[in-house]
Amino acid sequence: MALGPSGSRNPSKDKTPDGTETSAEDEILMREIDDAVRQDDATQFARKYGVAIGSALVLGLAAFGGYLAWDSYQESQYEAQSETLVSALDYVDSGDFAAASEAAAPLLDSQQPGPRTAARFLQAGAALEQGNTDEAVELYAAVAADDSAPSVLRDLARVREVSSNFDEREPADIIARLEDLAVPGNAFFGSAGELTAIAHLEAGNRAEAGALFAAIAKDEEQPETLRSRARQMAGLLGVDAIEDVEQLLEDEGIDPEQGLVPLAQ
Repeated sequence: MALGPSGSRNPSKDKTPDGTETSAEDEILMREIDDAVRQDDATQFARKYGVAIGSALVLGLAAFGGYLAWDSYQESQYEAQSETLVSALDYVDSGDFAAASEAAAPLLDSQQPGPRTAARFLQAGAALEQGNTDEAVELYAAVAADDSAPSVLRDLARVREVSSNFDEREPADIIARLEDLAVPGNAFFGSAGELTAIAHLEAGNRAEAGALFAAIAKDEEQPETLRSRARQMAGLLGVDAIEDVEQLLEDEGIDPEQGLVPLAQ
């Protein structure tokens, strides 16, 4: 049985939040208007920012592609430089220092400080083996002056530079050149300190020389041969460089209780 007008519900009408009724046709119209507004907003956004976004994407892809290409190029360069160094070291192992120096020569123009520094050290060593001291000193000085080279290698180059032509240098020049390295705690204290102490001795600075030799002798981080040599030099200069006499005697194989009787082996 059909419901009368008072019991029926009109499906084409609904109420809005303010209590007024809206028809289904109105709802459809409003949705269409909303869709049109959204489409218009999207169109305006695309027109306004589409070119910029597209350009940014293209540039981003181009940059990423360039990075991949550069990374591949760098890797190939590293491999080539490594092969060059290995080839040069092979010549060193065989005693052909002239060929070793020639093989390492292309790396002197490398834009990378690592290969360039390694090549200079290799050539300097080869030059010393061939009696070309001046060339070796020049190469070591180049490493020491290269701000892009690792600092530890620059310091090592300074020590090698000074030791290569020590006899031709003025004591004051040696002391100034190694001053910041010839201090306890520095990685090159042993070598730099000994060279500096000898320079002080040649300059007549016996107190400074003795103090440095004693400091080296007491430094347990240094090789025992260097400490023993420094201990003897300090003793000759009247500086006590022995902290534990009994331990020293035992290290030298002497029984502390029986004087100069060697300990049983």
